[in-house]
Amino acid sequence: MLGISRKPVNHPDPAAPRTLAQGRDVVIAGGGIAGLAAATVLAERGVRVTVLEPDATLGGRAGAWTETLKDGTKFEMERGFHAFFRQYYNLRAWLRRIDPTLSFLRPVEDYPLLGPDGLRESFAGLPKIPIVNLVSLIRRSSTMTLRDALKVDDTCGRAIMAYDPKATYAQFDGLDARSFLDRLGFPPRARQMLFDVFAHSFFNPEEEFSAGELLMMFHFYFIGNPEGIVFDVVDGPFSTKLWQPMARYLEARGVTIRTGEAAAQVERAPDGRFHVTCSSGQVLTADACVLAPHLPGLQRLVAASPGLGTEEWRAAIAGQTVTAPFAVWRLWLDRPCRPDRAPFVGTTGLGLVDNISVYDLFEDESRDWAARTGGSIVELHAYAVPRDLEEPAIKVDLLRALHELYPETRDATILEERFLLRQDCPAFPPGSYGGRPRVETPEPGLLLAGDFVHTDFPTALMERAASTGMLAANDLLRRWGAAEEPLWSVLPRGPLARVIHRKFYREAARVT
Repeated sequence: MLGISRKPVNHPDPAAPRTLAQGRDVVIAGGGIAGLAAATVLAERGVRVTVLEPDATLGGRAGAWTETLKDGTKFEMERGFHAFFRQYYNLRAWLRRIDPTLSFLRPVEDYPLLGPDGLRESFAGLPKIPIVNLVSLIRRSSTMTLRDALKVDDTCGRAIMAYDPKATYAQFDGLDARSFLDRLGFPPRARQMLFDVFAHSFFNPEEEFSAGELLMMFHFYFIGNPEGIVFDVVDGPFSTKLWQPMARYLEARGVTIRTGEAAAQVERAPDGRFHVTCSSGQVLTADACVLAPHLPGLQRLVAASPGLGTEEWRAAIAGQTVTAPFAVWRLWLDRPCRPDRAPFVGTTGLGLVDNISVYDLFEDESRDWAARTGGSIVELHAYAVPRDLEEPAIKVDLLRALHELYPETRDATILEERFLLRQDCPAFPPGSYGGRPRVETPEPGLLLAGDFVHTDFPTALMERAASTGMLAANDLLRRWGAAEEPLWSVLPRGPLARVIHRKFYREAARVT
């Protein structure tokens, strides 16, 4: 159900033809959410699309692949739990291509937050009305009272209610998230339970994360969000529920998907078209290109393509950074977790662990394994892991936290395990707003897409990836005279934005 307060991002011309008047060729570098969303919109308008994906499977950081347990059982491994929030309008609209009712999404009615000394907060039953949801959360919190809330730093407190896509970054992008949260003045336990756990969920350490970006996230998930704070999960492996059906959908519309093959170089030919050299050595010719790999992949591709864009743009791409590593540790245990455990919990103040997922409580493949063996499949996830920590130390800390929070696992034998330590998520450091990549580039017909690409409306994570993919496709469709894809957003500004940023708006109008 789309929210009553959702807002259109664009207004497609209703008179524009659904399909192109003449054939066009587009090469998309990257088969993650951003690249596949762009491919979908373009292919539906009659564009001939080729997707190049260096991995053997689709999905990017939300991808999945097949592995084998010791007993010969095949299973699908992923890069960690993903939450499908209900204000992910554009992601959901795209996924409806493979399932109009989104029947593969299962609602999670609560995701408790667990902290030290038995502290617990809950999102169950909160009102959906923006602001009221946050007030209700604070009112029933065991770590904070309304009197505490009234003591919050006025400037910072109002900033949360006054997100503006330009004024907020102008005022707060130079400040780091930790300093901002320090200035709020929340009681330490309340800050830990209600804010630190949220700030950490974007993979960036607080001291390395722009306060402007944090405020956008507050707005997107709480203040401007009419859908409620809980989310849905995929009820099976991403490979079988998402990427295999999406591949079939795209191939039925003429898309060529080449996994295991990367875009190695892009150059503009004298006739204005693009020549894309594949890692296999083959050269593809296209009218346009969408670059949608993860950030390190984009940087390698741009560095290998010296003729693309301007020096300023190329320097901006080279200057982007990835944040601290994240760890995913999936455990196959020989006994079940307690039956009343939540499928997913967030954690804070308990060491490295940031969330715990009990996969057999929501995923069909894991549920079948648990029913057959009497065990359980548990995943531990740590965001923003200190860069000097290695696998053994990370595992010791994660296992200690699991045993503390779920004592029934202390005597469990680990039958199987898979551990991933990756460092390819984008950083959003203080002062970086002005240099962040946009969908449009200085090169006509060359577009960017991905969760590191800035949008003028509030987005995050998978929703930002899908939205930028659609925006890239729309840029080309607008040039070629075909109907654009409609996009939607939560409220673009906070309820106090017009009041708090009145001076900023006056100055901007005067300059204009």
